[in-house]
Amino acid sequence: MTLKQTLLALDVMDSGYASGEQVKQLFKDYADVSVTVTVVEGEKGSTDFIKIVIPGTNGKSKGGDAPTFGIIGRLGGIGARPSRIGLVSDADGAVAAVASALKLAEMQTRGDSLKGDVIITTHICPDAPTRPHEPVDFMDSPVDILTMNKHEIVPEMEAILSIDTTKGNRVINHKGIAISPTVKEGYILRVSEDLLRIMEMTTGQIPVTFPITTQDITPYGNDLYHINSILQPAVATDAPVVGVAVTAQSVVPGCGTGASHEVDIASAARFAVEVAKEMTNGTCEFYNKAEFDRILKLYGSMKVLQTLGNQ
Repeated sequence: MTLKQTLLALDVMDSGYASGEQVKQLFKDYADVSVTVTVVEGEKGSTDFIKIVIPGTNGKSKGGDAPTFGIIGRLGGIGARPSRIGLVSDADGAVAAVASALKLAEMQTRGDSLKGDVIITTHICPDAPTRPHEPVDFMDSPVDILTMNKHEIVPEMEAILSIDTTKGNRVINHKGIAISPTVKEGYILRVSEDLLRIMEMTTGQIPVTFPITTQDITPYGNDLYHINSILQPAVATDAPVVGVAVTAQSVVPGCGTGASHEVDIASAARFAVEVAKEMTNGTCEFYNKAEFDRILKLYGSMKVLQTLGNQ
């Protein structure tokens, strides 16, 4: 269902010349799809942020009232040139996000438009730096996390899937994809039953989840350990955020090459597309609203965890 789109995205990104404009060209035949590319300079280089809007038949972009869904491809960079040659493992999030956008765009041309808008964001950098991390090295980014959140989180997003390679650890020993509990306003909530159901359907396997800690949902830059940046979008929005991890049984460095598995990336993209269908149709909830209101009444706001805290 999404393997063709995944291969198209991989082919464009597996290049030292990859850019946001080249990714934009993948959508040139989809008249209703809006694609914008913004080049941003950072202390360690530059990257191309890309925003893709797939309008819904009753989406807010057309004056409708259907929910707006967000898909974020999280990564430091798609390549680590010149120290590494080729596409790095960290690129999986960007590839999955673009592949899901391509699938949704093609669906529209075949009469299968979603009710609500879907906004997909990621960034393209073929020569990002690397950085030390335990147990294996990670990719770094040319720009800081605040800049990434500024360009990748769109206020209209009412629920967000954050897709990220999550292979550089020893806590997710599964090859494929896994999802996190829902994170909202500093709270780690229960895993969404709707997302578990959709995951079972799209993978044909029992659903796989991964653990997160309080540290993982705090902003980068506070000198605390984070499993990776998969839940960094949650520090910059009140919308519910769920991480979709592309995983491996072995420990794989984010800067490792030859470690991107097309079928696993396509699985993440297919999951994202199915969630987009249901979320914009009102049949998928990321969290129980009554329960969240109850937890706020009992324990108050935890938005402090979305900040750098007391420095």
